Amino acid sequence: MPTLENFSQFEGRYWDTAAIRNALDYQGVKAPHTGEPFSEAMLLGISGGITFGYFTFHYKGYDPQVNLLTRNTFGPMETIFDRLGIARDARQTASADKGRQNLIDALEEGYAPVASPDGSLLPYNALPYDSANWYTMPLVIFGYEPDKGEAYISDRSRVPLTVSAEDLDKARGRVKKDKQRLLLLGHPEEAKLADAIRQGLEDCVRLMTEKPPKGSAKNFGLRAMAHWGEMLEKKSKGSWAREYPTGRPLLAVLISSYTFLGPAFGKTMAAERDVYADFLDEAAGALNLPALENVALRYRKAGETWRGLLGALLPQSVPFLKDVRDNIDRKTDLFIEQGAAQLDEIVACYDRIEAAKTASESDFPMTEAEIADLRDEIRAQLANVREAEEEAVLALKAAIA
Repeated sequence: MPTLENFSQFEGRYWDTAAIRNALDYQGVKAPHTGEPFSEAMLLGISGGITFGYFTFHYKGYDPQVNLLTRNTFGPMETIFDRLGIARDARQTASADKGRQNLIDALEEGYAPVASPDGSLLPYNALPYDSANWYTMPLVIFGYEPDKGEAYISDRSRVPLTVSAEDLDKARGRVKKDKQRLLLLGHPEEAKLADAIRQGLEDCVRLMTEKPPKGSAKNFGLRAMAHWGEMLEKKSKGSWAREYPTGRPLLAVLISSYTFLGPAFGKTMAAERDVYADFLDEAAGALNLPALENVALRYRKAGETWRGLLGALLPQSVPFLKDVRDNIDRKTDLFIEQGAAQLDEIVACYDRIEAAKTASESDFPMTEAEIADLRDEIRAQLANVREAEEEAVLALKAAIA
């Protein structure tokens, strides 16, 4: 049964761009402007680059969430494929047997197939099963050995991940729209690279400064940062003071905000502004547009302000919140560096976070005044972010005009 020989592609960190980067690299694709494998930074830039999104979710039976976007989420994979002219062979079937055979065939043909199984059914993610919800994110399957009962996956970690063939089969078959689906990628068209970069740059400006393709304008870009700032300052409907005054709701949104901004969700502590700066440096050479190098410096500066915002969300000056942050960071670092080798400790980190949520229901260790100060500090750090982001995106707009 097939396993790709000498597969060593474990560099990508964010699902969409990581899966494409690792699949293309294994299949021998080189970027024309460097002669090296396409970088995840370049794919991020071509996909539409970075933006900001602010969303709140309050579902019965679940903790409230504040979800923060840092990159384009409007079809980024398809955008990359279309802009680079990457042909894709989509093999999908409702039959589990045919799905397994498609996977075996793809591996035997030398492809590094991209799949989107339900991550909650892959044990290395250490997520509880939820009969009403699931999450599908792209990854690369580089081996499937049913005789051994194993499958091998490249998914955000720097090391290979092994799951049972049975678990992978179940995960691939759970969600209807992605059931047994595989994407086999062809080679990009070199002549399309320059236009792909330009379109990605233009997208970034639009996503930060103009009305989004879908959804409310107040939820995207610079306007979303202003809206979040208002929700931190006011006491009206939707505000943090009203919706998350203390206790478990407050802890839950601090955790979700921190998680969605940082490495726990495949990003960097600079909210990927450092990765985007890497893209701009590459783009400057590919387009012969040195002004982009100066813009890259502005985005690196903006990245430092995002680090300050992350620090404000779970400040180390509050021992209770520091402990939660340490557990988020520890489980994330263990997974990235060691995969499932420390799964017991990763699960223990999740358990400690859940225990903190439970404890916060009756004993949140901050007074009302201290919580108000916490909101003010988050808002102050957010104001720094917004100022730096506005400077950077206006510099980008001028550079590509």
